[in-house]
Amino acid sequence: MLRQLGNLFRVESLRSKIFVTLGLLFVYRFGNQLLLPGVDYSSMQDWLGKQADSGVTPFVGLMNALAGANVNMPVFMSLGILPYITSSIIFSLLVKVVPSLEALSKEGASGQRKINQYSRLFTVPICVFQAIAICLTFFRGLAVPAGEGGAGAIHSFDFGFIAMAVLGMTAGTIFLMWIGEQITAHGIGNGVSLIITANIVSDIPTAFFRILDQAQKDRTFILIAVLMAMVYLGVVIGVVYMTKAQRRVPIHQAKQMKGNRQVGGGRHYLPFKLNQANVMPVIFASAVLTLPTTIATAVSGGSFDFIAYGGWWWITVELTLIVFFAYFWTSLMFQPAEMANNLKEYGVFIPGQRPGKQTAEFLNKIMIHVTLVGAAFLAALAVLPTIASEAMGIDRFVAQFLGGTGILIVVGVTLDLVDQLNAGLLNRQYDGFMSAASSRRGARG
Repeated sequence: MLRQLGNLFRVESLRSKIFVTLGLLFVYRFGNQLLLPGVDYSSMQDWLGKQADSGVTPFVGLMNALAGANVNMPVFMSLGILPYITSSIIFSLLVKVVPSLEALSKEGASGQRKINQYSRLFTVPICVFQAIAICLTFFRGLAVPAGEGGAGAIHSFDFGFIAMAVLGMTAGTIFLMWIGEQITAHGIGNGVSLIITANIVSDIPTAFFRILDQAQKDRTFILIAVLMAMVYLGVVIGVVYMTKAQRRVPIHQAKQMKGNRQVGGGRHYLPFKLNQANVMPVIFASAVLTLPTTIATAVSGGSFDFIAYGGWWWITVELTLIVFFAYFWTSLMFQPAEMANNLKEYGVFIPGQRPGKQTAEFLNKIMIHVTLVGAAFLAALAVLPTIASEAMGIDRFVAQFLGGTGILIVVGVTLDLVDQLNAGLLNRQYDGFMSAASSRRGARG
């Protein structure tokens, strides 16, 4: 492993890409801590010290983990990359239901560039809307004097501050979107994904010191910490296997004569990922559960529980929503009739299935079974932090690393990053991160 890591810096192109990626991520982390004008730094630090043990609400935690954001802090990058992600998800859904966008997506790279451009333009109004909502929901409390339970960090919460904050956060998101695109073009990996991963990983030291502090106060917590480490390792291994797991459907290509040569007749397979929807069902389910509570609390100014967090109803509803959104997202993105027609057009068939309608029904049946397995895995992974927090008395901030969206994103992005680095080494005749024997075993699996 150390030899492979050394090889990364021997290849000039890989070395420059790694430094570009690290440099741009450093710029993002700096901007994520840069306070907006009109915010008192010392008062903000005092308030953060008092709020360190209380943590954040589940909805804020979801937004921060999903978007590389810091929505409860008045900084330039409070919104993170969330508006751009929201815009991309909206257009991903619209492509499946709007005929003009669907036709545009089938034009290849040029059509995809136009859709991406629409996503970028639509990001601006989403930024403005979300920035206003964050100002009225989170930042208003920071203007309350410290003697009245607030932070006293914002000197004057008026129209001028709101306008300046909205402009600053919108500019921060657009700049962050540019950083992500530069990482994708000139660095290693997907820029947006790396930004989100960097934000999640940055909370690991804080979680570690919380565990250490709790272990010093209660020696019996050391056993719980060891158990947590073992559970975390098992969860990571399970996520890796589920991320790579596939249901392979064998297909045959009909033999054809072209001139005097016979072509086709090969045997291949169609890979169906077990976790086809990836992290989207968990995101949608968490948003549906926590958004009403957050809005009601902001409007009423007091405490409001739509469903008690960690309770039996919370877990039941969350499991149900994850299974529902897993099938909903898969049904939008997977079109068995279209796939069956494409196979028929290229002279490819599934053994034992007639081309056309019967093939489409067969593919749909497989996808239903595969989605059930993926949805069950996502549901178990999503409720694990809640169960660990309530049953073992673990801090909610610490328990979130045992499951949920964060670990899915981090593991998925890490696997993609390793694949790209491995491909870069192998192209230059260096040994990759996996030996030839392990690669062959992975191919057989």
